Amino acid sequence: MRYTGICVIGGSGFIGASLVNKLIEQGYRVRVPTRRAEAAKALAMLPGVELIECNVNQPDGLARALRGCDAAINLVGILHGRRGTPYGPEFAAAHVALPGAIAAACEAAGIRRLLHMSALGADPNGPSMYLRSKGDGEAAVRSRPGLAVTVFRPSVVFGPGDSFLTMFARMQRHLPCVPLACAGARFQPIHVADVAQAFVNALPLAETVGHTYELGGPQVYTLAELVRIAGLASGHPRPIIALPDGLGRLQAAVLEHAPGGPLLTRDNLDSMRVDNVLGGPIAAELGLMPRHLDSAIDYLRGQLFQERLSVYRTHAGR
Repeated sequence: MRYTGICVIGGSGFIGASLVNKLIEQGYRVRVPTRRAEAAKALAMLPGVELIECNVNQPDGLARALRGCDAAINLVGILHGRRGTPYGPEFAAAHVALPGAIAAACEAAGIRRLLHMSALGADPNGPSMYLRSKGDGEAAVRSRPGLAVTVFRPSVVFGPGDSFLTMFARMQRHLPCVPLACAGARFQPIHVADVAQAFVNALPLAETVGHTYELGGPQVYTLAELVRIAGLASGHPRPIIALPDGLGRLQAAVLEHAPGGPLLTRDNLDSMRVDNVLGGPIAAELGLMPRHLDSAIDYLRGQLFQERLSVYRTHAGR
């Protein structure tokens, strides 16, 4: 089926910006709800994008966001939250309550198509709050039998503006070494543009309805290997010290309270107890040829150069 008006919830984020661009290239009309339009003004410059200021956590805001659209995409996700059983309130709100509310609001608005971003390893019985809440979120979007739902489970996503490789690259500019918990944890990184393309390709395909798709790149890396690659890209490769489990959890407990927000949490470590790799090849109907991690090197160098240039300009009063 050909859809025309797409509401992208979470469209102003890292993955959302890439997806909105690809949807516009395909001729879709895109609406992006945001609490602050000023924060998403770059998207407003794209032809065919409508920014709407509203709070999608409120029923009236969600209804306004969806009005007049014929498909919806949910990209909302968080990495950190307070502890709780089976997960804390932030995970419950972002990963379970909001997807359930979106599904209900789609049904009420007569929208039949819903694409939902989950995570590789999502499982209601998983080892971390993050994975358990993601698993329950999948159940929430599937709770409305009238919806044509497709779920995506990506591994760690990299690309310009990411918060993963960029963090490790930046870290190695300032530290003499990198003490690393879960150094042997395995990931299958996928470029943000490939994740976005999977959504765009699946949107009109009836054969993707009811399916859950794992997304990952062509190669598996350990966390230590990814940190090493980020260090080389930054021009400041540092020795990596693999921490035993006890010290790793102590480090995470401290970093949970880092100024500006957590850098690493014990729940992140719990998530890494499950290898973040695909169970098989990417489904052929998605039409993807994921790019290699080599493509990260140039953008990491470029981002770090721009950061240094910005600092120089600030000190120069420009």
